[in-house]
Amino acid sequence: MRADSDNTQAIGLKNTVFEGSNTVYLLGADGTGPLTLVDAGFDAPDIRDQLAAGIEATGHAVADVDQILLTHYHGDHAGLAGWVQAESGASIRIHEADAPVAAPDEAAYRDLRDRQEAAFEAWGMPEAKREAVRVVLDEEMDLAAGDPEIEPIADSETVRAGPYDLTALHLPGHTAGHVGYHAADEGALWSGDALLPRYTPNVGGADVRLDGALAAYLGSLERIVDVSPEIAWPGHRDRIDDPVGRAREIVEHHRERTRRVIRVLRERGPANAWAVSHELFGELEAIHILHGPGEASAHLEHLTDHGIAERNDDGTYALVDPASGDDLDLDDLFPDV
Repeated sequence: MRADSDNTQAIGLKNTVFEGSNTVYLLGADGTGPLTLVDAGFDAPDIRDQLAAGIEATGHAVADVDQILLTHYHGDHAGLAGWVQAESGASIRIHEADAPVAAPDEAAYRDLRDRQEAAFEAWGMPEAKREAVRVVLDEEMDLAAGDPEIEPIADSETVRAGPYDLTALHLPGHTAGHVGYHAADEGALWSGDALLPRYTPNVGGADVRLDGALAAYLGSLERIVDVSPEIAWPGHRDRIDDPVGRAREIVEHHRERTRRVIRVLRERGPANAWAVSHELFGELEAIHILHGPGEASAHLEHLTDHGIAERNDDGTYALVDPASGDDLDLDDLFPDV
């Protein structure tokens, strides 16, 4: 049985900072259970107005929201949670790994920025690009409202949301504490950024707190395949009608990207993450300055963990066997989904 769209009100919100519009979801507008908002969008005056209008179109007001279930801490998903809570008294739930930077706790945020700066150095990012991406990161921080009170939600914990019993699935990779909300009886998954319809979620740059980001994300895709939802409601754009097929596509996408990274190392010799990123993505601007080398680094780390590449003292990576070709067996690096 598929989740009834009458009980899942998708609300599209403008997003000029990241790719495409955000989609948040209001569950239980027909009074079948706690009025629940899944994600909230950036905190900006026009986004507040859009969110309020979307809720009002269902016959409710922001003040009626009972709870907010956040998939992860990024400002385009968590930014307005504090405002909604101030207006309604709603509870806010998010995984404990993302809770400190969703609040945000000043010490946790400073630790995140310190880790980003360390990553810029390790990746070999030029200083001009560091300055450019710092501006973007500061702007994102400004797009998170208030001082919300947050209650962590644990993996496999079930919560009532509208007419659904939703189980939190820890799906790390894009962030350390990313969760999806799974209505097993309805065959539905609210997937946040773990599963998107038009592009692949960034791993490595989107949350530098996570070691082994690519391995973690591949495990999350495998978990999505294992629970086999019939539909997924993503954090950006439109409903996914074949989530299992989409998860498999993304696994194959990363397999091919790994092969491209191997070709770069084979053809040009030792290279740092910034150089590999340039070969993969070309010139980068805005938030992609963070995402490009972060993803290159995640793939390089994955290859190193499996003994195919090694990291040199100068921060460059090289193939253990420089003669490795496109026929290199990568089966151990990717789940069999």
